[in-house]
Amino acid sequence: MPIIRRLPENLVNRIAAGEVVERPASALKELMENSIDAGAGQISVRLSDGGLDAIEVTDDGCGMAPDQMALALERHATSKLPDEAIELVTTLGFRGEALPSIASVARFSIESRPRGAAEGWRRVVDHGEVVEDAPAALPPGTRIRVDNLFAKIPARRKFLRSGRSEYAACLDVVRRLAMARPEVGFVLEHDGRRVLSVQPGQSGPARVAQIVARELAEDGVIIDLERGPARLTGVAGLPTFNRGVADHQYLFVNGRPVKDRLLVGAVRGAYADMLARDRHAVLALFLDVPPEEVDVNVHPAKTEVRFRDPAFIRGFIVSGLRHALEGAGQKTAQTPAAPAMAAWTSGIGQVEPIAPAPAPALSSLFARQYAPTPNRVSEAGAAWRGYEAQVMAPAQDLPMGRAEAAQEAAPEAVRHPLGVARGQVAHTYIIAEAQDGLVIVDQHAAHERIVLERLKAAGAGDKVAAAQALLLPEVIELDEPSCDRLEEAIPTLAQHGLALERFGATAMLARSVPAALGKGDVQALVRDVADDLAANGDALLLGERLDLVLATMACHGSVRAGRALNVAEMNALLREMEVTPRSGQCNHGRPTWVKLAHGDIEKLFGRK
Repeated sequence: MPIIRRLPENLVNRIAAGEVVERPASALKELMENSIDAGAGQISVRLSDGGLDAIEVTDDGCGMAPDQMALALERHATSKLPDEAIELVTTLGFRGEALPSIASVARFSIESRPRGAAEGWRRVVDHGEVVEDAPAALPPGTRIRVDNLFAKIPARRKFLRSGRSEYAACLDVVRRLAMARPEVGFVLEHDGRRVLSVQPGQSGPARVAQIVARELAEDGVIIDLERGPARLTGVAGLPTFNRGVADHQYLFVNGRPVKDRLLVGAVRGAYADMLARDRHAVLALFLDVPPEEVDVNVHPAKTEVRFRDPAFIRGFIVSGLRHALEGAGQKTAQTPAAPAMAAWTSGIGQVEPIAPAPAPALSSLFARQYAPTPNRVSEAGAAWRGYEAQVMAPAQDLPMGRAEAAQEAAPEAVRHPLGVARGQVAHTYIIAEAQDGLVIVDQHAAHERIVLERLKAAGAGDKVAAAQALLLPEVIELDEPSCDRLEEAIPTLAQHGLALERFGATAMLARSVPAALGKGDVQALVRDVADDLAANGDALLLGERLDLVLATMACHGSVRAGRALNVAEMNALLREMEVTPRSGQCNHGRPTWVKLAHGDIEKLFGRK
C-alpha cells in the first residue's frame, strides 16, 4: 500500500500557482486587484518583455506593516474576509492564495509603507525562499515586483508565448480593470514606453469610450436600467458599429471582470436580429446584483461566476439591451467608408474640358444672311443683333408655349429627420433632402427592418403563438433528467406553440410545433430545447429560433432592390422608418441609411 504523506509547503504553493498563475497576465491581475482592494487612487504598472522578464505594480493604497506583510505571504491569509460569510464577499480578492503562489514561482519583492509610518519595509522571496527582509524608503503605499516568472520551472516556462502575445494579455487585464474602476487612475508602461494613461474620477461611459473605442461616444447608447435588486449600466455599440471577433465585449459583475457564458449568450440574444452571425457587438456592461445572488468562488482565477437565478439575469440583460437600442430610434453608425468617400473626390481636377462647338464663320454668315447694303444701315444693325442672339448666346432659349399653372411645391425637409424624397438611384437607393444634409437610404434594408418589427409586434400581441398540429404525434427519446426539465417547462413551451406531453420515463410526445417552424425537424428541435433548458434553466432557444424565422420571412417579403418606387412610396418608407425601432440597421447589422452633412458636401466641392 502506498504511503500517504504531507507535501512540502513550497510544492503545495507551486501546485496552487498552476491554477492561479497561468501566465504573466494572471499574476498582474492578482496584484492589481490587491491594489484596488487596498483603496488605491492611482495604480502604475511597468512591464518588461510582456511581463516575462519583470512585472511591477505600484499603488498609493493603505500599505502594510512588516508583520502583516510576512503574514500576507502565507497561504490562505487575507484581510478581506473578516468573518466566515464568504457568500457576502465584496472585494475582488478573498482566497489568500495569490501572493504566496506568485512568490513560489518567481523572484518576488514587496515594499510597503502604511500611512503615518516613519518608514517602509522590504521583503524579497526567491521561488519560495526569503532572501531579504529590511527597511525600505518609499512613499505611502505598496510596490511589488515580479522578476523572471517560472525561471526555475522550465516545464511551465516553455508553455508561455512570445513577449508580444503575453503583453497583449496583460494589456487586456489593465483595460478591463480600468473600465471597472473609473474612480481610480491607471498608468501602463511597457519596455519604457507609456501605453495607457487614464485619469481618476472619470464617468463610466467616458472611461469606456477612451479605452475601448472613441467612436462609442457617437455610435453607442448609454444603458442604465434597474429591475428588482439588479442594475445594468454601461455602453452598448449600435448594431452597425460591430467587429469580426468578440474581443471587444467587456462584462463585469459587481465591479469584477468576468468571462461568463451566460452573459455572452445574453448579449448574442439581444443582438440576434440585428447582426450577422459572423459579426459581434462592441459593448461594456456592468451588472450589479446583491452578493448573495452570485457565487464568485467558482474558480481560483475568479473569472467565472454562477447566478442563483440565471434565467432572470439573462432576460434582464436581453430586454435591457433591446430597450436601449430601441431608444436610439433610426440612429446608425454614420462614418462613411474612406474608400467610398475618396471615390467622390478622385476625379476632381482631372476632368478634361470639352471643346466648344465651332461658331459659324462671321464672313459666311454675313455673306449669306446678314450682308448689309449701303443704303440700309438700320437693317445692318438689326442683322448684327440677330447674329448676336443666334451665335454668341445660344444658351438663352427663347420662351415658347403658353403659360401653365405651377405644380404643387415640394414639401419642406425641415419637418422630418430623414428628410423628403427627391429621387431614386439605380432603383435601389432613395435620395432624400434633410435640413442638415443629404440622406441616402437602402430601400430593401430599410423595408426589411420595418417588416420584421411588424411581424414581431404581431406576435407579441398574442399570448399564445400560432401552432401547427402534427398529423402523427412525434415521440422523442431522451434521458430522464431532460424529460423532467421539459415536463416542468410545458406551460412555457406551449406559449411558443410547442405542445409536449410526458410519454414514459425517457420519452416526450410532441403534438404541435410553432407554425413558423412547421417544416423543421421536430426531433432536433425538442432535443435542442432540452439542451437549452439544461444549460440556461429556461427555454430560450425556441424564442430565438422563431426570431430567426421571422427575420428570414422579413427578408423575403420586403421591397427588393431594383424596384422603381414613386415619390409617394419613397416618402411613405421614410416616414415609417422614423417611427420604427432600430430602423438604423437591417436584420444583418448593415446600415439602412447614411447622411452627407452640408459641411461634407461643401468639402467635396472645395468650398470649405
